[in-house]
Parts: sequence; structure tokens; C-alpha cells
Amino acid sequence: MAPGACILDAEGHRLTAAEKVLFRAADPFGFILFARNLDTPDQIRALCADLREAVGRDCLITIDQEGGRVQRLRSPLARDWMAPLDHVKQSGDQAERTIYLRYRLIAQELFDLGIDSNCAPVGDLVTDETHPFLKNRCYGFDRGQVTALARAVAQAHLDGGVLPVLKHIPGHGRATADSHKDLPRVTADLDALQTQDFSVFQALNDLPLGMTAHLVYAALDEQPATISPVMMSLIRQQIGFGGLIMTDDISMKALSGTPAQNASAARQAGCDLVLYCNAALEDRRAVTEAAGRMDVAGQKRAEAALAQRQPPKPLDTEAAEAELTALMGGKVYA
Repeated sequence: MAPGACILDAEGHRLTAAEKVLFRAADPFGFILFARNLDTPDQIRALCADLREAVGRDCLITIDQEGGRVQRLRSPLARDWMAPLDHVKQSGDQAERTIYLRYRLIAQELFDLGIDSNCAPVGDLVTDETHPFLKNRCYGFDRGQVTALARAVAQAHLDGGVLPVLKHIPGHGRATADSHKDLPRVTADLDALQTQDFSVFQALNDLPLGMTAHLVYAALDEQPATISPVMMSLIRQQIGFGGLIMTDDISMKALSGTPAQNASAARQAGCDLVLYCNAALEDRRAVTEAAGRMDVAGQKRAEAALAQRQPPKPLDTEAAEAELTALMGGKVYA
């Protein structure tokens, strides 16, 4: 039987008996971890083992470890990084190399704990109006620079045995509202979107996994991209993204339906996987039922993505840290 077309989370440091029952029955494609799930290295490894045992396979386990505000693992479990945009500014014309080293070290931290995916890179272009919830999580204003840096971030993860998740397709940078709380509406014309925002994701369309944006692009459709067949077709056809696509968290306030309704709408629009976080057990059960099982096309994309999950390349950690420190003039961490 195909896996469930969803990515779920757990309540605490170990799975409850009820969660084990749900996960065994729903068989989600993978899981995501939050700060509440993270205590000690041994506990995190045990939780990852519990999650994989619950579904009976070596499933994907992801996390948000961008550095800066969005960083679930913190000291002493991991290095505390400055915000990505601050990192890029600090490293100047060495940004491509330093961003690679930064995320290669992050990938090592994740892999050592049993986590084999990270919700990065961020391909969104910064604008003067970008909402503060996103702005310093991005890599810059220039599409060429952002594309190069996002590519370096992705490669750093792959070299570290961790699958990158490109976000937020097809571009979140023009949003002036926080999609956790409201539905942003982008009014830029189609030409501006295609030549700027969308072009970054088109240049990165070979990456294994991507995450949608909960935004309305008024030039194309009045539905948020996550639940818009028009936008999902554009992502697949025009942008040409061939990887496995997950939604951003469908519990975010940008989507007005119930989580189960949003899950169903996202799947009908063309998303392969539904990401659902921070919910009661019964709500998680309802979403797994609404999301259903992965279809044949989604399974093929999943197989292709997981095939890129390779053992890490050797890394001299001390040398990498020393090079990073030198290139950034001594200031590396927050």
C-alpha cells in the first residue's frame, strides 16, 4: 500500500501509545520535528527511531533549521547561527562559500541526530516590503545571487546526507502579511513575477523536494497557491519543478478552511504531501484521512527524492569552522 500523503509531528520527546497507533495506521510519508521534541542527542535519536519504527520503514524526518529565528535545534544541541540575510551581508563577496560551509555544518548536526531533511533553502527574493517574519530568513534582493546561494545551501545538505526542501514555491518575498496569521495577496503583474520571483525556483527546479507558499497571486488566481490547481500547474509546467511537493503547514491562518478541508484541497490542486503541525490527535487523524494515500506520480517523485539521500561526504569539522570564521572576519554565530 502507498504511504499516506502527509507529514506529521509528535507531541513530545517520545511517542505516546495513541500516536504509535495513529502513525501505524496512517503510515505518513514522513515527520517533522519541533523544539518541543528536542531534549538531548540520545533522546532525539530515540524519537527518530520511534517514528521510523511506527511506520515500519526508513522514512524522511525533517526540521526547520535555517538558523536565526527559525532554528529548532539550539545550543547546546547545535550551533546558534545568525539570521541568513545577516550572514550573507557579513560575508560579502564570499557569501556563496560561507553559506555552503554554514549549511554543511548544519547538515552534519542533523544527520548525527537521525534527521535526514531540512526545510531549506529559502528561494524567496527580498523586497523593501517583505514582511519581517520572512525578511531576514532570505538570502538577498538579487535573483542571480539568491539562486546561487540557494543552490549552495542545497548542495551543502546533499553533501551532508540530508535532503533539502526548497521553499516557498513559487515565491513568498512580495508578501506584506505573515501567512501564519493572514492570507497575503500579491498584486504584482505576471511579467514581474515570471522574471523575478518565479525565475529563482525555475533555476532550482531539479531539487528533490519543495514547499508551497500560502499566497494569492492575483495576476493568476484568487486561491492561495497551495490549494490552487492553476498555481500548482504553473509550478509543474512553467517553473518545471519536478520534485516532491509538500504544502506549508495547512494549519496556518492563511488558509480559511478546516485542516481536513485544506488537506483535501491541496491534494486535489496537485500537492504530493500535506504538512500538518501542532494539532490534537483527532485532528491529525482527520487530516490523514482527508489527505489519503500518495498517488503513483507522487510515489515516483518520492522514490527519486529519497534516492538522493546518500551517506555524507567526509568533512573536517575543525577545518570547515576555521575557514568559515576566517572568511566572515571572525563573526560567525549569533
